[in-house]
Amino acid sequence: MTHWMDSRPNDRYFSRVNAPILTTEELIAAPGGRIFAKCWTPGEAPLRKPPVVLLHDSLGCVEMWRDFPRRLSERLNRKVIAYDRLGFGRSSPRNGLPSARFVSEEAEIYLPVILSALEVERFAAFGHSVGGAMAVVSAGTLCERCEAVITESAQAFVEDRTWQAIDQAKADFQNPAVFTRLERYHGDKARWVLSAWTDVWLSAPFADWSLARDLPKMRCPALAIHGDRDEYGSHRFPEMICQLAGGPARKEIIADCGHVPHREKEELVLGLAAEFLAAPTSLTGG
Repeated sequence: MTHWMDSRPNDRYFSRVNAPILTTEELIAAPGGRIFAKCWTPGEAPLRKPPVVLLHDSLGCVEMWRDFPRRLSERLNRKVIAYDRLGFGRSSPRNGLPSARFVSEEAEIYLPVILSALEVERFAAFGHSVGGAMAVVSAGTLCERCEAVITESAQAFVEDRTWQAIDQAKADFQNPAVFTRLERYHGDKARWVLSAWTDVWLSAPFADWSLARDLPKMRCPALAIHGDRDEYGSHRFPEMICQLAGGPARKEIIADCGHVPHREKEELVLGLAAEFLAAPTSLTGG
């Protein structure tokens, strides 16, 4: 797969052992445009450790992960990769809204292109919100290549709470001040990004979407993280992930936490990820 590369170090951070974290950025040719990707690589990362691929939420992008990818790379001592899905952040604009199969299409079409361009054979997936659902489907679709999955606030089906929260968010974004914050990350693509979330999730074709058929295909170990105050979904989501997963899985319910644990309880999430990825095959179920 040919791709245009702008691979330039633009930041250096130092861990407790003074190992540099080198960041690089690329634009990768994909069906429909170019996808922006960013990598964080510890200077002393063992080559045997597969990288962790971050999959963002419905309004997300690389920049909205803030400092979490660097801190995750530092804590794990392994490469971390994040990318803007087509139509988001610094990736190319997208014509038309995603289909009702957009979760599966990310795993089938776009993620393989990213992995090929970055020469990644094996990987671990860490997905937030709908990115968590994409991580599950990716693990099943690329089962020989995915060593572990961490879902964070992942939706597993369209729950009433999810529908109601998205409907309320759609109304909230009518406020120009709220919408301006979205434009800060997505520029003139912000209106499309909002529609790609609210219009697709609230549509009739998406009402029956579920991970029920995908979870048994996920054979690798999985950790399902969920906040006890998540406004976009109840404990039924991580419970379903653990009950139907084809491999060992456990859930971690974080107290006094909403939909974004990696921001609200960052140190706790980093610790859970590090412990899990140090020995993911030791899971006994949740």
